[in-house]
Amino acid sequence: MSAVRLRWALAIVCALVPLAVLAPLLGRGFTLSYDMVFVPRQDLGLDDLGLGTALPRAVPSDAGVALATTVLPGDVLQWLVLVALLAGACLGAGLAVPSSHPAARCTAAVAYGWNPYVAERLVQGHWALLAGYAALPWVLRAAADVRASRPRAGARLVLAMAVAALTPTGGLLATGLAAAVLGWPGPDREVRSLGRQLAVAALLNAPWWLPTLLRPGGSTSDPAGVDAFAARAESWTGTFGSLLGLGGIWNAEAVPASRNLATAPLLTAVALLVAAAGWTPLRRASRSTAAPLAAVAGIGLLVALAGSVAPGRAALRWAVEHIAGAGLLRDGQKFVAPLALLLALCAGMAAERLLTRLAGHPAAASAAAALLLTLPVVGTPDLAWGVGGRLAPARYPADWAAVRAQLAHAPEPGDVVVLPFGAFRAYGWNAGRTVLDPAPRAFRQEVVVDDRLVVGGREVAGEDPRAAAVRRALDAGEPLGPLGVGWVVVEEGVPGAVPAAALAGAERRYAGPDLELYRLPGYAPATWPRPPIVPVVVVDLAAATAVLAAAWLALPTRRRKGGKPAVRASPEIPTGW
Repeated sequence: MSAVRLRWALAIVCALVPLAVLAPLLGRGFTLSYDMVFVPRQDLGLDDLGLGTALPRAVPSDAGVALATTVLPGDVLQWLVLVALLAGACLGAGLAVPSSHPAARCTAAVAYGWNPYVAERLVQGHWALLAGYAALPWVLRAAADVRASRPRAGARLVLAMAVAALTPTGGLLATGLAAAVLGWPGPDREVRSLGRQLAVAALLNAPWWLPTLLRPGGSTSDPAGVDAFAARAESWTGTFGSLLGLGGIWNAEAVPASRNLATAPLLTAVALLVAAAGWTPLRRASRSTAAPLAAVAGIGLLVALAGSVAPGRAALRWAVEHIAGAGLLRDGQKFVAPLALLLALCAGMAAERLLTRLAGHPAAASAAAALLLTLPVVGTPDLAWGVGGRLAPARYPADWAAVRAQLAHAPEPGDVVVLPFGAFRAYGWNAGRTVLDPAPRAFRQEVVVDDRLVVGGREVAGEDPRAAAVRRALDAGEPLGPLGVGWVVVEEGVPGAVPAAALAGAERRYAGPDLELYRLPGYAPATWPRPPIVPVVVVDLAAATAVLAAAWLALPTRRRKGGKPAVRASPEIPTGW
């Protein structure tokens, strides 16, 4: 089949998957679900750079969103991001299959873009993690190209790793995969390239790890989070079976209903058998990537399982309590992403193997191709239409814009505390869906919210000393002004108490059906421990410079000079792409 027909087959699949999943999200409005919070305009603040008092969990993704919303409305940006990450995941997996057979590439694309991992993380709102997930096949291809000394491969690898580094977990996964491919034993091993790429990876991830290490008071977490965020069983196959099926997220509310059906493990077994049939062809066709990917996938599976077995749980609890940044490992199910890529590539090679054998039987070959393409959809049918209707756009009430304007133009200083004091909300205007409080992203001032979490009845302590001080003052009925708090925003219709002492003597500046704004008396500036600004800003600028330089170097040479780019043929990658 010609390269042109191959391009259109894969392109159609990569367009249909995002359309089927995100169709209900078309149009204006914000999709707010758990950790996924976009606002009309997000101002760049200290927290977005890792310079706040809390741990830098959404760094640098929040900084990227803040910069992007200076150009695009927040809801348009969110829709474009979600479409791009799903389409990018499908396209990357399709191109990573070492085969030019259109069915092989389309099968891998659907398998990687349509599975329980994608469904559960979409509902959980982990869009930045899914961006890293989408980047993994591009990291795999670029690292293989670096090993093969192909032109501009190093620059492409930097760009793919930069996308993954939007979130700490994605950065770790991409770094591990690139290191495994470049350092895997063989005659073409690129030790020097491995060293350079590890140094670049350290720089790209520095926006989150440097403020973590420099944070006064340490960056350890509550070990109770290991039990709360451990992978969980979704069927009678237990936790291990759920992880093999790319499910097992800790939040039962984020699990698609299809994962609880008795047939789900059977469909998982079929998918694993298909992948097993494609392992040998994958290993033979791509020796430089298959084994390293399998190794990284195996390590990721062990990390995902660690919190669910006694020895691993004990080790994780110790690490989280004593090692800075080890809290990243609490939600271990995130680390099955490389396994998803391995299974998708194996499924693609299995499709090529089967269809090659059926080459003399067109009807049987067409039926087999259709079966392999639809198997992921049959396994998780409720990923369609916004994960079975769980994702849908909503509009912020007018009070949010009014309070933002009041705070933006108020001459008085001070941070903002949101009451009732809590991290998550379930607004009526958002159809009761649970979502992280949007206030820290919606307002220009620094906003203090409770960072404690309650998961399955377990309370996981927060790490923000400023939030802890505000909580103690609220519990004791003490004024908030001496803590550097100048404003209180009361969110109506949210469960929880608003202590009368917190508003004693306050002047109401705005009152609406959804929000009220109060100016507190007795405001006094307060200093909270933060990472030093200069080294963090320096590495941020250095990382941004590295990404821009890579983007320039990734362009074909003649295009950079203003001429027509040259077309190079690759023995493994069809020129149609």
